[in-house]
Amino acid sequence: MSTTVSSRPGNPQPDNAAADTGAAATSAKPVSWKTPVLLAAFGLIALVFFGLLGPNKTASFGISTGSDFFQLPALEVNAFGGGIVLSVLLLALAAYAVYLKTKGRPAPGWLTVTFIVLFVAAFLIWVVGGARTPSISLAGLIAGSVTLAVPLVFGSLSGVLCERVGVVNIAIEGQLLGGAFTAAIVATMTQNPFIGLAAAAVAGAVVSMVLALFSIKYLVNQIIVGVVLNVLVSGVTGFLFSTVMQEDKARFNSPPGLDIIEIPVLSEVPIIGPILFRQSLVGYLMYVAVLVVWVGLFKTRWGLRVRAVGEHPQAADTLGINVNATRFWNVTLGGAVAGIGGSFFTLVAIDSFTKEISGGRGFIALAALIFGRWNPIGAFFAALLFGFADNLQSIVTIIGTPVPSQFMAMLPYLVTVLAVAGLVGRSRGPAASGIPYVKG
Repeated sequence: MSTTVSSRPGNPQPDNAAADTGAAATSAKPVSWKTPVLLAAFGLIALVFFGLLGPNKTASFGISTGSDFFQLPALEVNAFGGGIVLSVLLLALAAYAVYLKTKGRPAPGWLTVTFIVLFVAAFLIWVVGGARTPSISLAGLIAGSVTLAVPLVFGSLSGVLCERVGVVNIAIEGQLLGGAFTAAIVATMTQNPFIGLAAAAVAGAVVSMVLALFSIKYLVNQIIVGVVLNVLVSGVTGFLFSTVMQEDKARFNSPPGLDIIEIPVLSEVPIIGPILFRQSLVGYLMYVAVLVVWVGLFKTRWGLRVRAVGEHPQAADTLGINVNATRFWNVTLGGAVAGIGGSFFTLVAIDSFTKEISGGRGFIALAALIFGRWNPIGAFFAALLFGFADNLQSIVTIIGTPVPSQFMAMLPYLVTVLAVAGLVGRSRGPAASGIPYVKG
């Protein structure tokens, strides 16, 4: 005799139906108010400071440089009017984010990116319009931002390679610093910057091997190992700088630099030319590295294995993938990439090594990795944003902005905090990142 369970009010539901209902309720996660509220707050800030309190002067932005193939007229914008227009657009985007929240839908990625671009434009117009010399080279600002972003891009790519395989790489700062030191001393002793570049990659790989050895084989906490490595590399390079390099600078700390390579005709195209076709060898390698890492991770069998190890190492192990070996070599590769980025400091930016030459950029690269959602392309653009903030604070100080110099000096780090804490949204790193894997 069969039993029928009624679905009328007052009758109990079957256990499996109740379980399904509970699972559905659990899986339907509420959309956070964080992004809409932050966008609205920054939209109001833009309206008050960049719009209503903005200077009624004309801000001029040079597009071409003297060496460009053809000249374009400068872009001139009334600071007050431009601030009002951009602020209204920012508030419209914030209102749309609030509307999506009321419908239970998260703000799409394009909305946040567009908001950031418009906010930066409004801030730039406000700062330049209020300066003693309300004129700035937009081409130089962007090109300089890309140059400053080079070590950040390499550092963030190192983090992508490590975290995608399940290892948190806090030691990016130490890898950059080790690469810078080794490039300087090897290039000086051999008088060959290309050998110094290769030595920098080896130095970064060695630092990463130590990270991999202790965190993968001996299961030491990955965060602790990374912090210790940063302190260790800082101490060792500082000691050798004081006791060796300063004693005989000509022999140990006068590396020949990597010259800027200009691609004929293409390097003379306004804005695009200086960015893409007027770079050092390290700058060109940056673009190649971003493309290769992205293709490798998302378009190859190797990348599928790497992502499988980072998301579900147990499942990858059952498919015959050597989880710990994959992690070890990926971390080593990431260190080599960061080491190349470190060589930029001593072979391109400056002609010698100094203590703490990396200046904490390894941690900003880590922030770019998170802001870029563990994607090489995203990390690249996030690093460009931080490079832009770094370059902007130098330029606006020169043109005489009314903004306090202390605020401008902290601008790159303020952008880092806001990007990671507020504007990342609900991004999620690899599921097994930071979790050691023990077979069996």
